[in-house]
Amino acid sequence: MILMMKKILTIISILIFSTTAYAKKNKNTWDYPLLAYKGWEIKGSENHYKFKSNLRQDKNVLKEFKNNKETGIISYLLFEEDKIVIDESDIPTSIQGNDIINGLLPSHSMGKSLVSYVTGHAICEGYIDNVNVKLDDWPLIKNTLYENSILLDLLNMKAGDQKWVGERRNVGSDNRIKGPKNENVNVIGLMKVMNEYLKGTEKSKLIYNYSALTTNVILNYVKYKAGNDWEKLLNKVYNEHVGVKNSVYLQRSKKYSKTDFVSARYSFYANRYDFLRIAKKIMDDWHNDTCAGKYLKTIYENRVKKKDNTKEADDVGLYTKSYGGQFHFDMFGLKKTRKIIGLSGFAGQQILIDLDNKRIIVVNSLYKNYNWKKIVHSAIKN
Repeated sequence: MILMMKKILTIISILIFSTTAYAKKNKNTWDYPLLAYKGWEIKGSENHYKFKSNLRQDKNVLKEFKNNKETGIISYLLFEEDKIVIDESDIPTSIQGNDIINGLLPSHSMGKSLVSYVTGHAICEGYIDNVNVKLDDWPLIKNTLYENSILLDLLNMKAGDQKWVGERRNVGSDNRIKGPKNENVNVIGLMKVMNEYLKGTEKSKLIYNYSALTTNVILNYVKYKAGNDWEKLLNKVYNEHVGVKNSVYLQRSKKYSKTDFVSARYSFYANRYDFLRIAKKIMDDWHNDTCAGKYLKTIYENRVKKKDNTKEADDVGLYTKSYGGQFHFDMFGLKKTRKIIGLSGFAGQQILIDLDNKRIIVVNSLYKNYNWKKIVHSAIKN
């Protein structure tokens, strides 16, 4: 009888383990709406940064690519000692029936961090005074919960919008607005959100609430403050400052009714090497103490605890303790003194910038089934 019970418990344990393991393996991938929501093209620079390389192979990375129909990984770059040292890719020609154009890959929520980077440049160029400004001069958000918000609170995802949108309202989804249609704020755009959903709303308690809408409020505020210089600002950041080699794209949302307002969204497209160029410039700004570097240090010093009970070792966004200025900080499993900047996007898009050792990892994937702990976390830790 006891032996029989042990066998039954063993079988149950195996089934539970198998189900749990399978649940973590999914093939939720992305569509490719680059042309459908095409917003602003920033052309590549003739003075783009030219990478040097000293390539080696890594057995753990190769293992993920060998089985990438299951793992989902399509690109992996490791940059250290001013060189690319690991460079593996297997990028498909199309995704869900749409051709991948010129190797351009989606940022997904890594674009939130890039919004912050553009915001820092907007401050440096004088369009916005500082991170502590109050959003009291923008008619679009008047009489909504976002009116009179402090920019830094928005950068830290402390907008007080958790009753309406974000992962505190709907765990696992940051882009659905409360309402009968459950609409995606990235698609419908900011004017529709403000006019049809948020008029007359008030802030709730200012707590960390990861929300796509908050980022789009920041982005469109920068666009509003830059005015006619909006495209000039984007060119200044990506063409002149970063020095991307190829065109990169920032997307827009749908147009609202018959208005001329164009709502920007944080979705961003670049090829794999230009994502690395952007990451390298962020790292250089930090170390060279440029104006953008000072901005990065300011948001780091003002980062907040996430306090959302996530600790999943498969994504820098889910394995960090703090959030500052749309970046993820303070990774679990590392010394408290380690300074790692994390960018995280849907389906396993990852950029980790190791400020202490001047190392960068960039991962692009179709879905998040690769061994993140081994090829990202351990690679940075060691």
